[in-house]
Amino acid sequence: MILKVQYKNHRKYIKIGEASFEVFITEVKEKFSIPLDTLLKVTDETGTEVDQDVFADLTTSKDICFIIENECDSSYSNLSSPSLTDTISMSSSSKESDSDGFNPFKRIRREEALQDSAAKDLIKEILLSKPGGTAVLKEYEDTGTICDSSRRQMVNILAAHMTETEGRIPQRITKEKYALGIISLFPSLKDPLSPKGYEHFYDSQSGSGFLAWRLKTIQRKTKLAVNSDAPKTGTTGGPTLGRTISHLDNQPPEESCKEAVALMNHTSDKGTILLKMRETFEYRQRLVHNPETASTVLSVFPRLLDTKGLILQDFSLLFGPETAARLLEKWPSSYKAKVIKEAEALTSTPFLQRLLKSARDQQGQLSSDDPAEWDSDMASLLLLLHILPPQSPGRKKAQKISVRQATDHLVMFHKSCRSLDEHMEMDGPRQPYLLASGTTKQAISNFYIVMDKKLIPCQGKTSLAAFDELFKVHFVFGVNYDESLSSMYTFLQTTVYSIDVGITKESPKVKELRAKFLNNV
Repeated sequence: MILKVQYKNHRKYIKIGEASFEVFITEVKEKFSIPLDTLLKVTDETGTEVDQDVFADLTTSKDICFIIENECDSSYSNLSSPSLTDTISMSSSSKESDSDGFNPFKRIRREEALQDSAAKDLIKEILLSKPGGTAVLKEYEDTGTICDSSRRQMVNILAAHMTETEGRIPQRITKEKYALGIISLFPSLKDPLSPKGYEHFYDSQSGSGFLAWRLKTIQRKTKLAVNSDAPKTGTTGGPTLGRTISHLDNQPPEESCKEAVALMNHTSDKGTILLKMRETFEYRQRLVHNPETASTVLSVFPRLLDTKGLILQDFSLLFGPETAARLLEKWPSSYKAKVIKEAEALTSTPFLQRLLKSARDQQGQLSSDDPAEWDSDMASLLLLLHILPPQSPGRKKAQKISVRQATDHLVMFHKSCRSLDEHMEMDGPRQPYLLASGTTKQAISNFYIVMDKKLIPCQGKTSLAAFDELFKVHFVFGVNYDESLSSMYTFLQTTVYSIDVGITKESPKVKELRAKFLNNV
């Protein structure tokens, strides 16, 4: 959509892909060359303030012009300022006690000390809760300082935490609080020659410093992901949403988790592996949702690559056994027949007709002269992909792929007489997908999930059970859906599994299909 925007005395048109307030602010800053950490206020031409709750509704008006203003900085200069260490000018009379013995200067110094302590405690708490943070604290305790690599790791941890809690563009006050907390927790890192002592971590005047630079890198990468490669799924609900797990027993500390990982890597007892994987679940989830460590999960937990059932266990720990069982329980009885009926009304193609025949063939009775495309369950899932086909890509140069092409993003057949390594060498990088190995598509002996050029064995022997594990992999590893399969996966997520209903962005087609199925239309 195209919006009219005014900043100071200049008006420009800005194009955004979706009615997201955060994306809008980012594009405004880029269009008008406004520093990323600048706080902006948005109003309409009458001066009425616009916030993210009403922004999407206002974008439908063709006549509106959004007015952009810098937030007033004067509010930060008085005693109620959220700026943590701004110099406070005091007259000589205010430094002296009044007749009642009240000294405002001492009160201000006491408040500053409390702020220093709160910032220090915040940084310590974050480092203790994140992988690698305890090593930074231990190094400072042993040596009185930290080396460059540890400082970079600390900055990466803190910047990631900032973006997790406040989004891509944290507030200036937050960045100052983190910088203050660093030098309060690690006094030897304070610069005695700078006004505040922490400008090398964050300088609000120039927008520079270790924290600022790391945040800019994160903002640049996430903006590229939003504008180019990220699927148009919901911005809140879905596989990448970090979740608080309240029903688990107390999980062991990080050091104990590392010991459990070492034990798992040297035992072949499946019961022990399942137990230790359960005990290290929260630790693994922290790795998954930390951008710095997400790609290391399979190397840290290699038993995922040779022990069946671990994906199912992790998903059940995330959502509970009732949610975990919904696809296997509901698809055959509630959805499969409806999908076949809906697909029968689609424009006919040879591939669609073969899938319809296979989906109707519940007993696998098609003759060799009229072979099935897949077994009945897999065929019905691929019919759902026909009903919810790949959406038009948001990128100008990208080409929309066909349903036939999108099928290869979901499942690929591999002749069991050929080497699996041969397939892995030939196949390009892609989101997780199923690799079905067998003599024919109707006689599959093993299913694997391919992710990051590695094979995760499926516990399920049927195509429906294997697909169930494929869906769950996205949540276990915090991986976005393949863009061409996004509508299909989102429908299954919200309608069948009942996950993040109401907080996940869904296309009108997904909502329409759900209404038909739930109302038995």
